[in-house]
Amino acid sequence: MTDRDVPALDDPVGGSLGGRHAHLARRLGRAVSFQPEVASFSAVSSDPDAAEWNDLAKLLGPGELADLFSAPATPPRDWELVFGMAGRQLVWSGAVPAEPEEAGPAVVELGPHDVPEMLDLVARTQPGPFRQRTRELGTYLGIREHGELVAMAGERLRPPGWTEISAVCTAPEARGRGYAARLITAVAARITARGERPFLHVAEANTGALALYERLGFTTRKRVTFRGFRVP
Repeated sequence: MTDRDVPALDDPVGGSLGGRHAHLARRLGRAVSFQPEVASFSAVSSDPDAAEWNDLAKLLGPGELADLFSAPATPPRDWELVFGMAGRQLVWSGAVPAEPEEAGPAVVELGPHDVPEMLDLVARTQPGPFRQRTRELGTYLGIREHGELVAMAGERLRPPGWTEISAVCTAPEARGRGYAARLITAVAARITARGERPFLHVAEANTGALALYERLGFTTRKRVTFRGFRVP
């Protein structure tokens, strides 16, 4: 089986909510979503019918965002498209390289007491959705300068056999120092150490991040479209 033939990666949200993150899920019928404080993502079956869309609407509530992530399913016509963004899904293609040998602050594990700083860093850098309890999805690592959190990366979706690397961000004043590469490599090492493979998603327009990921050993598995809809 090649990386292109891995069903778990075709529905990473559903696979995560049906497995390692089931304790963070809310469900109605076949519709499922993360608890709102954890993540925005929802999932439906590969061929949802009207009843399943109705269940998702009830689960989320009128006017709420149905963030379908990379799922190809299209909701009924009265669900307003809020955003659509071209992206890619990349998978780790080989052995974990050694961490870059660079002088500087240590990579540290972030805990519950670090959440306010993590939220502040996300607000300043906009790496993607990150909420009050997103840290509960997995391990998050960071780098501090003079006591201030300036870079981080962590684990998000966890379909069977895989873990997504996400929330890769560096404060503007700390860029160009190799922090993102160090953090991605450190997170990937933890994932492979437990027998899983790293993967990640990136917006097609984020050419700088895409170049970094490819340099670190990620290859494109498929192109995706990230979409969100307003529940009527």
